[in-house]
Amino acid sequence: MLRAIAHEEQCRQHGRLPENLRRDLRRIAEGQSVSKAVGKRVRAGAHLVREWNGRTYQVEVVEGGYRLDGRTWPSLSAVAKHITGTAWSGPRFFGLKGRGGAKP
Repeated sequence: MLRAIAHEEQCRQHGRLPENLRRDLRRIAEGQSVSKAVGKRVRAGAHLVREWNGRTYQVEVVEGGYRLDGRTWPSLSAVAKHITGTAWSGPRFFGLKGRGGAKP
């Protein structure tokens, strides 16, 4: 009960989540994959996280590209290639798109 009260107070002070975000979170909670729930909408300010070979990479979406390790990249595929050393589909590497013929 205390958590619910604290949540309500926080909503009063800071406002509720935008409806589109609440809808996406509801879909994910119902078991839908993240990529299907949010689609291809990735706005500036978003952070994409991927673990690769024991290291966690956090990429920030910025206007005109993607920022990783203090450098701005023109595409997610360029970031994925930098991380892995081989050509990858950036959206697929970061889980924004399903595997080849399979639906996400």
